This record gives sequence, C-alpha cells and structure tokens, in this order.
Amino acid sequence: MIKSELIQEIAMRHPHLFQRDVERIVNTIFDEIIQAMAEGNRVELRGFGAFSVKQRDARMGRNPRTGDPVPVDAKRVPFFKTGKELRERLNGGTDSGDDD
Repeated sequence: MIKSELIQEIAMRHPHLFQRDVERIVNTIFDEIIQAMAEGNRVELRGFGAFSVKQRDARMGRNPRTGDPVPVDAKRVPFFKTGKELRERLNGGTDSGDDD
C-alpha cells in the first residue's frame, strides 16, 4: 500500500471527513514521526511498533566491482521494530517469543 492508497482507504472508511483533511492528517503524522527521528527520538505506536534511529560507525567497505577497500562514513539509519500485536497478527496469532 502506498500513501495515496492509505489516504483513500481512510477517506472511504470515514465519509464524514474530506479527503483533503485526511491527506493533511496522514502527512502531519508522517512529518511528526520524521521530525522526532531527525532529533534522535524514538516513536512508539503501541501494538504496531517503534521507530528509532541507529548509529552506524565509519568503516572500511569494499567496492563490489573491483574489491578495493572504500571508506564508508558514519551515518544514522532508521530502524523499525514491530510491536507484539502486529507480530501476532502476521503470524496467525502465534508469537515465537523472540524479541529481535
């Protein structure tokens, strides 16, 4: 599902809302998640999951074509960990107990 399909689905389920208002709401939610992560904060949506930022240290990588070593700068990357309810629904109600 892409963002426009999400907006359309929400608008269909809530006909009392204008589609432009639903679009504004969805964009605001995504913008707030992005802003919080840019500030290094964790965003938790109970039952769904948690968005966080992980730091990757600088390292030496390899050029896949030549095999030569290449320096790779340190960077921050987004990370998502699923919530228990989402994991259970994806696995048909059974949870393996792993908290990876």
